[in-house]
Amino acid sequence: MPFFSISGSDFVEMFVGVGASRVRDLFEQGRKAAKTSGKGAIIFIDEIDAVGRLRFSGIGGGHDEREQTLNALLDEMDGFNTVQGLILIAATNRPDTLDPALLRPGRFDRTIIVNLPDIRGREEILRVHTRKIKLGPSVDLRSVASQTPGFSGADLANLCNEAALLAARYSKEVVEEIDFDKSVERVLMGPEKKSHIMSKKEKEITSLHESGHALLSLLLAEVNPLKKVSIIPRGLAGGYTFTPPFEDRHYWTKRELVSEIAMMLGGRASEEINLKEVTTGAQNDLEMATGMARRMVTQFGMSEKLGNITLGRREGLVFLGRDIVEERNYSDETARLIDEEVRKIIEGAYIKAKSLLEENLDKLKILSNALLEKETLDGEAVKKMLGIEKKDLA
Repeated sequence: MPFFSISGSDFVEMFVGVGASRVRDLFEQGRKAAKTSGKGAIIFIDEIDAVGRLRFSGIGGGHDEREQTLNALLDEMDGFNTVQGLILIAATNRPDTLDPALLRPGRFDRTIIVNLPDIRGREEILRVHTRKIKLGPSVDLRSVASQTPGFSGADLANLCNEAALLAARYSKEVVEEIDFDKSVERVLMGPEKKSHIMSKKEKEITSLHESGHALLSLLLAEVNPLKKVSIIPRGLAGGYTFTPPFEDRHYWTKRELVSEIAMMLGGRASEEINLKEVTTGAQNDLEMATGMARRMVTQFGMSEKLGNITLGRREGLVFLGRDIVEERNYSDETARLIDEEVRKIIEGAYIKAKSLLEENLDKLKILSNALLEKETLDGEAVKKMLGIEKKDLA
């Protein structure tokens, strides 16, 4: 069938009437092609939200160029000149911003959600992007796919490109498994900054901090297993503990989430135990832990005092900043209870992290000293050194 492809932004111009004119021209071409072929035609509009956004929202002028373009599109899709065999397809990653008139029956009445790929999908996508790359015999794309839950097709393409660049940098004939492992870390956390000079004191603090995270990832059965720990700065982090999920997950228990928060706070707990004071290095950990605890209380109904309810509506009009401001649908007293429950979850997780590290203080110091010496350790080496066999996830 004849196929016409256009981007939504191609309709939008500074000159009044141009967008509407282009819509009419596109549909006219589609009708002619459908008639000529005898089979119909397909029109594909990418990024439909560029012209299909919600119309006049009550602020400013009510008749702008985008609205004229959208009105022309609506008319062509469901006017008196509708032609059988003309199929219209559109794509967007912001369906929540579209005008309801676009989505009613007779127009875009079938919505297909394209989710992020699962492990099998990621493996197939990796096969596509590695067709022109020479892979070593050690490369297992299933294993790479298992390390990359949450990656989109574009992320996986970037991953393969990074692995090839790393192999080329070391003049390798083929891309090996280690290149993919390094590229996963590079894509997730940024490049290593080996040239970054750290003082001896900062290095010691970083090693204690990362040792706290790493040790708890082995001691807590509910969290993801340790893959690598390093005190070499990467991205914005002074060091990192890499614990990728080993499978796609859609559900988490309350106990698992509390253990995740405890692991996030392991760096701060290790600093307090060993240095008798805390540093600014835990800023990102505290943000993540607080965010997780707040979601547990307000979205997942995991608070004993507040019960099985969600708090805070995430609806409203786009022009009012729906993505920035959450509509508050609870009282000041409830807000105080939310803060109390969030603090209770975080304090409980911190006590859990601190007590586990104090019980295994000798292992914490062994790991910290090893990190100071070698800078980077993989998960298997840490397990062997400390004599800890990671328990199965509960």
